[in-house]
Amino acid sequence: MRRLAVALVAGSFAACTLGPDYRRPAVDTPPAYRFEMAAAEDAVNTAWWRQFQDPVLEGLIAEALAHNLNVQIAAANVERAAAALTGTRSALYPQFGYSADGSRSLGSTTNAQPIPASVPNPQTSYQVVAGASWELDLWGRVRRLSESARAQLLATEEARRGVILSLVGSVASGYVQLRALDEQLAIAGRTKEAYGELVRLFELQYRHGVTSRMTVEQARTQYETAAAAVPALESQVARTENALSVLLGRNPGPIPRGAPIGELALPQVPAGIPSDVLEQRPDVRQAEQNLVAANAQIGAAKALYFPTISLTGVYGTASAALDGLFKGPSKTWSYGGSIVGPIFTGGAVKAGVRQAEAARQAAELGYAAAIQSAFADVDDALVARTKLVEQLAAQERLVVAAREYERLAQLQFDGGVTAYTTVLQAQQKLFPAELDLVSYRASLFAALVDVYMAMGGGWVATAEEMAVVTVAPPPPAPR
Repeated sequence: MRRLAVALVAGSFAACTLGPDYRRPAVDTPPAYRFEMAAAEDAVNTAWWRQFQDPVLEGLIAEALAHNLNVQIAAANVERAAAALTGTRSALYPQFGYSADGSRSLGSTTNAQPIPASVPNPQTSYQVVAGASWELDLWGRVRRLSESARAQLLATEEARRGVILSLVGSVASGYVQLRALDEQLAIAGRTKEAYGELVRLFELQYRHGVTSRMTVEQARTQYETAAAAVPALESQVARTENALSVLLGRNPGPIPRGAPIGELALPQVPAGIPSDVLEQRPDVRQAEQNLVAANAQIGAAKALYFPTISLTGVYGTASAALDGLFKGPSKTWSYGGSIVGPIFTGGAVKAGVRQAEAARQAAELGYAAAIQSAFADVDDALVARTKLVEQLAAQERLVVAAREYERLAQLQFDGGVTAYTTVLQAQQKLFPAELDLVSYRASLFAALVDVYMAMGGGWVATAEEMAVVTVAPPPPAPR
């Protein structure tokens, strides 16, 4: 028996590992992006939000990384996955335990077969034993399960990095949107005040018979249009502040402001973005780790075709008297082994293998889909940025023309050359054009945020260093 145990232990160290070893699948990638930026500094590995040159925004992002609840939830998920890996890998090692018990029993003296006088009644017994058991991983089932658990831990870590990526982008986009709403609210307020002065002027002229009632009501129409825009914009400001507060880990409330949107610096877009940058995206890396985990599960499923071999041993003392429990004659021990294997399972093991293989195929397709989505995201962000630059330039020219149109129309009206309807038409074009100009400027900033988020890039590591919650690195893969 001892020779058999030694042979089994030696065999466990030379055991095979069933199932396919992981190899990264070949994925068709485009040779270049449809919309490349030709002359820009490569800033993919920088904390890009600092390029806005707004200390308030930098402070908000730092606060979000420190207090956002989703980041803390993601970190807790990583800790849970790390504990699951430790639990899975524990089966690779012998399991030791102990037990101690004592009892005292009285046998019945009225039985048909009375207890002999030589047998003590009541009886007392004490026992203290230590035991060990070890499942020999001859077929690599536990090693494959450990490989899968480690990949799931890494996938969870990439999910955490994805939360950080999304958080920084959301705070930056929300802050830009808030500053755009502030600017639009200021435009609406100025316009409302100017139109109010015109209404009061025309009402005064109407009372003195200088102008008609129609002119007064035309001016009032413009005033009420601007007046209606003010509360709508104030509502959007409050909702944006509340959304940012949640991202910051706060209760809803006001958000501090820094530079106006017109003074924010435009971050530069990296030129010639290589495909290997996209391999650093958290969602792509998470998809690959899911594929690694699914691949390892095939080996674990195939190992169930083969027997499970376990070694057990017990050593301790047993005695009828407590003071004799640790004396030589009370020693007790045993050791043995067991082999348990399937003969007929009704196709359960085969079904498990097929299920694992199908899961791997789905994970491989998910990995390919993640890469395709990554390339599409970058192209979408680049084209949005390119076209928004053109739209913003056109809108700036439109606002300049609309202001000149209003100025000339007002001069002609004041000189009695034209009716107030001409001024009204000019104002109807200028007010929304100014609001749209701010909206386009905010959209351009949002598109730049999307470019950096689409790339993933090494800047995520910079943001991770700023996060308060830290996670221990995963243990090395078992050999």
